[in-house]
Amino acid sequence: MPDEFSSPNVPSELEEAPLSTELAEDETAAPETDADLITAAPEVLADSLGDYLGAQWRRIKSGESGALPVIAGLIVIIIFFQIERSKFGSALNLVNLFQQASIYILLGAAQIFALILSEIDLSVGFVLGVGGFVTAELIAPPVNFPWWLGIIGGVGVTAGIGYIQGSLITRLHVPSFVVTLAGLLFFEGVVIELATIDKHAVGGVISLDNSSPVYKLVNANISVAASWIILVVVIAIYAAVSIRRAAHRRAKGLTTPPLSVTLLQIGAAAIGGILLVYVCSINRGLLIPLKGVPYVVPFVGIVLLVYSIFLARTRLGRYMYAIGGNPEAARRAGINVQRVRRLAFVFSAMTAGIAGLVYVSFLGSISTGVDGGTYTLYAVAAAVIGGASLFGGRGKPLHALLGGLVIAVVYNGLALMGISAAGQFIATAIVLLVAAAIDALVRRRGATGAL
Repeated sequence: MPDEFSSPNVPSELEEAPLSTELAEDETAAPETDADLITAAPEVLADSLGDYLGAQWRRIKSGESGALPVIAGLIVIIIFFQIERSKFGSALNLVNLFQQASIYILLGAAQIFALILSEIDLSVGFVLGVGGFVTAELIAPPVNFPWWLGIIGGVGVTAGIGYIQGSLITRLHVPSFVVTLAGLLFFEGVVIELATIDKHAVGGVISLDNSSPVYKLVNANISVAASWIILVVVIAIYAAVSIRRAAHRRAKGLTTPPLSVTLLQIGAAAIGGILLVYVCSINRGLLIPLKGVPYVVPFVGIVLLVYSIFLARTRLGRYMYAIGGNPEAARRAGINVQRVRRLAFVFSAMTAGIAGLVYVSFLGSISTGVDGGTYTLYAVAAAVIGGASLFGGRGKPLHALLGGLVIAVVYNGLALMGISAAGQFIATAIVLLVAAAIDALVRRRGATGAL
């Protein structure tokens, strides 16, 4: 049966050629040169934790720093705001920060799908608005659809928007910048029109019922006991899967990190989860007790997990990276490049629709006041600050997570310091430039060292 993502005119033996990333994971041959020794994956060289850390350090010095600069920068920013405003680290503020960051993270994840292919989607901010309006309209009076059907409707409409834009880009060969810029303007008008024609939108605003599950997504919490139980279950599953996968690869003679590294990764994940649940379990209510992890936190985590598995473990996901790295080579290898590019824009718009769901829940309503232009810029900033490349072939949902957290921390911290909106925009721009400059310098150093 032919692969629907591969060109039907290419011999079947070429269809597996673009899976070089998968083959690279299973490479067991020892490095042959000093350059290979520096850039080889740590698990190829490591027999112990010390060897692994040494190999990782050589990769960092060669320019393969990964997410390390972003994580280090995020820690520095957090320390700065904590020193300036002690209430920055309060449970109430941190939970609010998590809720605010969820929109930036999802928008960054939407942009990742375009950036992987060396494209850009400038419409995600107002696609968010369209998805939010459709969802709110379907579940609010007088339609009163079930909440789950409203979500399907909102996300489905945005996926259709992505398909239309992707088709214009791939079939008419119009640059994505032009198509999605037109989409930004067009859907800004659509958002205004949706509020205008709805006679039940008071002042152009559609409000959610406080008892709606959509409203509770951001504004309600998992109980403290359930939060801890879920954390234990998640860590146990993660540990079992990690250890089993490492053992399975080791049994087949494939490269895998030492067991001590695997256990260290599990321990780091456990510590992060424990800190998150601990902070959310502190009473942050003023008049009534308010405890527990907001539902939106695991919701965003599940979305990012699904996308991570999709991009790293599926054929379509690997095809996206192959096209972003070298589209002509991918085409010659048998990948149906235009179809994959079209689907990437579907995923981008669909994710913007999911962000619209979180946006509606966060405000409890939606109106013509959706600042889609600014949200589009945040989407690009979150992806790039987190470590995605504007030149294609590189980008993970983890990058959207890190970039979204950086943006939320900057805005939250500056707001606590009483800095104006103008200052917040300027600060975000500086952070974006610094992140891009560090990435460029590190990679240029790595390229120079390789020469």
